[in-house]
This record gives sequence, C-alpha cells and structure tokens, in this order.
Amino acid sequence: MKSGRQVTLRSDVTVSGIGVHSGVPATLTLHPAEPGTGIRFVRPGRDGRPDQEVRADVRSVVATEFATVIGDASGPLCSTAEHVLATLSGLGIDNAVVEVDGPEVPIMDGSAEDFVTAIDRVGLELTAAPRRFIKVLKPVRVANGRSYGELRPYDRGMRFEIEIAFDHALIGRQSMAFDLDPLHFRREIARARTFGFMSDVAKLWSAGYALGASFENTLVVADNRILNPDGLRWADEFVRHKALDAIGDLALSGAPLLGVYRSVCGGHKLNHAVLSALMADRSAWTVVDAVALARKTVRGRAELTTGVAAPAYGPDVS
Repeated sequence: MKSGRQVTLRSDVTVSGIGVHSGVPATLTLHPAEPGTGIRFVRPGRDGRPDQEVRADVRSVVATEFATVIGDASGPLCSTAEHVLATLSGLGIDNAVVEVDGPEVPIMDGSAEDFVTAIDRVGLELTAAPRRFIKVLKPVRVANGRSYGELRPYDRGMRFEIEIAFDHALIGRQSMAFDLDPLHFRREIARARTFGFMSDVAKLWSAGYALGASFENTLVVADNRILNPDGLRWADEFVRHKALDAIGDLALSGAPLLGVYRSVCGGHKLNHAVLSALMADRSAWTVVDAVALARKTVRGRAELTTGVAAPAYGPDVS
C-alpha cells in the first residue's frame, strides 16, 4: 500500500509460537492504533504488576546481543523484536500496538513470513493523517574493526545496501541492495530465516541463548552443509536475513526514514549504534510531511523529492 497517509491494521490479528532464545511460549497480537501512535509494545501485567508499555524507538533498546531487546527503566519488555518491526516497516504500517504475553516475540519459522500472512488476513487501513518521515541530511558513520554502518541522504525513499562476509564455504561474501517497498519486502526479504552455526550451539546454550532453536525456526549451518531438510530458500538467504534484521532495527527511528543505510559485516549492535548516532546529531536529520512532499514518477516508481520540513520531533513524540 503506497500512500502519503498513515496506515494501520483493519483489525486485531494474533500469532503464537516460542521464543528462539528463551524457548518460552508466547502469543503476539497486533492491534490497530490511532494516527500518531507509532509502534508501541505492550506486555500484560504479571504477578500483580501493571502492564508495561514501551514506544518502539531507538532509546527503548536495552540489549543487542543476538537479538534486539526493548524495554524501559523497569526492565526488558520483550526480546527479538526485530522481525515483527521489520514486517510493520516493510509493509508501510505507521501505527500499531504489539501486545506480547511472554519475554520474547515468537520466532515462528525464523523469518517474517508468518507476520506478513497474519496481517494479510485482516488487511490494512488508510487514515486521514499524513505520513511523516525522518529525512537524513548528512552522512553518519559508525565503525568497529572491519564492520561499519552508515546512513546517507537519499530522497527516493529508504534504501538498504547490506554486505556480509563469513569464513565459511557455504556463505562467504554476500551482498544485496534495494529500495524498500512492500512488494520487494514480501517477495525478496520476508521469507529469509535466521541462521546459526552448529559449532556455536554449546556456547550459546551455556550463555542462555538459542534454547528454543530448532530446524523449524533456524537455518543450521554445519561444516560443509545446511542441516535443515528443506535447505535454503535462496542461495543468499543469509544476507537477506541480515537485511530483514536491519529493516527491523532501523524501524526504531520512530518514523519512516528517507536515506540509504549501508552495513558491512554488521548486526543488531551496529544497526543500533548507527541509528543512535543519527538521532543524537540533530543537524543530521529533519522531519518532512507527506502533504508537503512533491511526488513524481521516475522509471515507473514513486519518488519522494524535495519537501518542507515539519516541526521537528524526536522518536518519542507523536
């Protein structure tokens, strides 16, 4: 759904599964939300405590080790938020309440496909409110050894340039570049599954991770083969999944980004660091309103061109 107006879901939709790291069952329900709500996570109160509610923005991230964990001063709300966030961002959904009754978003099959399917069951709804975008004005870069990530200006939407390099014959160096839109997300990104190495299993288990991992929700890479009976969905499924994670992590900007994100040998920690660096530099971004954005067609695709800055807001302001 391409529009200059804010989008939400038509009605509630629910999925259930287990957490890939916790192994704990969880039910996740996506609720429609009013314009200006953004994406909010809610965990129902347990043990007599009140509900915990957190707006999905970069400052709500409390951990990035193997997954993106969001929470607040009272503690973590849920782990592994990146796949459902990627789905909402990839499908162009501006406002939703994500209710999860466990410590981790269910991993489903390791990709975002089940979230897409669930949302398709209820459909999307356009509201009267115009969309607002965070427009990158100047490059912001974070580097750590051979890994680096950067956000650069780009007026035609949100573009991702993702590159990975693993010292493994089945993966090696893989890269992909694309402009994010719902069609591309559905066809090329959403079905890419999380992956792990058989050689790391014991270490992960001893650290309390991957307790719910299985061939049903994780691509397992051995020394010379993929252990999953169904094999790969794409030869480069690994970089596609890294792109999925990046889409979800950058959805914590608080509004759709207009810019290019390039990541080399990155992950959740790098994605969060780059987005944090952008938001910390108020001269590196501004807000544009879709009402003020001129639209024109370039090679059959909508292009977002020059716009008028709306009143500035941070990720925590509707």
